Amino acid sequence: MALNLTHQIGTLAGASISTTDTNSSSVESVNASPKWRSSTPSLTCKIQRPDAIDGLSPPLSPCRSPLGSTRPDLSVACQAFATEMESPVLEHQVRRAHNKGTGVPVYVMMPLDSVTMNNSVNRKKAMNASLQALKSAGVEGVMMDVWWGLVEREAPGAYNWGGYAELLEMAKKHGLKVQAVMSFHKCGGNVGDSVTIPLPKWVVEEVDKDPDLAYTDQWGRRNCEYLSLGADTLPVLKGRTPVQCYADFMRAFRDNFKHLLGDTIVEIQVGMGPAGELRYPSYPEQNGTWRFPGIGAFQCFDKYMLSGLKAAAEAAGKPGWGSTGPTDAGEYNKWPEDTPFFRKDGGGWNSTYGEFFLSWYSQMLLDHGERILTSAKSIFENHGVKISVKIAGIHWHYGTRSHAPELTAGYYNTRFRDGYIPIAQMLARQGAIFNFTCIEMRDHEQPQEAQCLPEKLVRQVAMATLKANVPLAGENALPRYDDYAHKQILEASSLNIEGNTEGNQMCAFTYLRMNPHLFQPDNWRHFVAFVKKMKEKGSHKCREQVEREAEHFVHVTTPLVQEAAVLMR
Repeated sequence: MALNLTHQIGTLAGASISTTDTNSSSVESVNASPKWRSSTPSLTCKIQRPDAIDGLSPPLSPCRSPLGSTRPDLSVACQAFATEMESPVLEHQVRRAHNKGTGVPVYVMMPLDSVTMNNSVNRKKAMNASLQALKSAGVEGVMMDVWWGLVEREAPGAYNWGGYAELLEMAKKHGLKVQAVMSFHKCGGNVGDSVTIPLPKWVVEEVDKDPDLAYTDQWGRRNCEYLSLGADTLPVLKGRTPVQCYADFMRAFRDNFKHLLGDTIVEIQVGMGPAGELRYPSYPEQNGTWRFPGIGAFQCFDKYMLSGLKAAAEAAGKPGWGSTGPTDAGEYNKWPEDTPFFRKDGGGWNSTYGEFFLSWYSQMLLDHGERILTSAKSIFENHGVKISVKIAGIHWHYGTRSHAPELTAGYYNTRFRDGYIPIAQMLARQGAIFNFTCIEMRDHEQPQEAQCLPEKLVRQVAMATLKANVPLAGENALPRYDDYAHKQILEASSLNIEGNTEGNQMCAFTYLRMNPHLFQPDNWRHFVAFVKKMKEKGSHKCREQVEREAEHFVHVTTPLVQEAAVLMR
């Protein structure tokens, strides 16, 4: 699934960051942000004898291989891999490493191009080694994009599941659960998009004939990453509506993989917009249209969206408001105070007209989500899978009154209005999971002049899900391999917020992403320890025991990781 742009301090990825809080005193307070409860202090205990851990010998230092040499050349390790795998001790260790914890299960996002344009598994040998390494490290499962543009590429209703059938069987063989993402968007143009996967050919043909099927900004710029929700219920795709096409795709997936549902496939994440997220494409990075931390732009100027706006304005007795969206909201890379609509004092966002427009714009997005979820729920009901929806973590300019980037994306969240409760309530009605990004980010890591407050945003979302009684899952927005980011995820996933009297925590966390960097020795050591700590959250094990067991996992999985690193190059 394409990375969302929650985003953009790429230079921090994997870096060691000072823990000194440098929050600017000029950042305005946000009344919607609940407070974290202080976490329970980590338990400590005496070091046990090495033979107290599963009766196994103590692990070697993480900087040494089980073959006895220091940081061996990976190609040599790869040659020795087959011999190592025949070792009964290694097999025993791997099996014993699969004990389930009581905490938050960790999934890992698979590469965007896991299935090729020829509908086959990409880098099959590397994929097999990687999945085996993940399972041996205690990972619960993987998340994979099921691309509309691959499966139904050639003609309406002609589905080719070839590569996915093989990939799902590989996951099953290794005992990994799967979060399958119904990716109805184009891949390419977002942060982290390493490949380009267009929409189905026949869909692109219809958009070429009717450009208003694409989201459009006030300057007439079209965005073809995802079909405009204004056309959701119109038969514009060779006699079918977009929502019918999405439903037919999900139904075909269910029928083809029914034997894996509830066992291997445990979750269906339904794509609902750009990057697979429920939002408008208000901050498109492709072709330099948008740059962080710009406010983005409203996407309601195609004829289908304008038709809906006109009807809403007439129903409200304000027909003059229905001819166009705001034209004084600046352009993509402006800041709130640069625009009449988003400025702090006297901004149009806080006017009667602003309330009307933003209510309509955000409700259209909610209705879009509800329509697709209603179909998904009926299709997958009684098949043992959960349904989830991904919401973008738009943290820049969060400290301002208007929250402009959230508004242009369709989240009606301001200093005076909680925009995440309506989203959570909609998901609760449909029995869906609220999946949120930017869990790894800290406020002081972000540019304070842009009033970025990801931690406060995560707290607000956590509180909204708690009030709506909807499960919350998380993802990291950018690749991070350092303990500092992992510690933040561990803290945030505990949901230590006021009002969480039952000790609820995130129902799952999905880690971005399986790639050669993850399998580098130091990164892998940090990752395995992170997975172990997430699984053991809420257990009675002390910190030292969990860390020793994590070191053991590193030792056990070293041969698998070395092969995966070589093959994924």
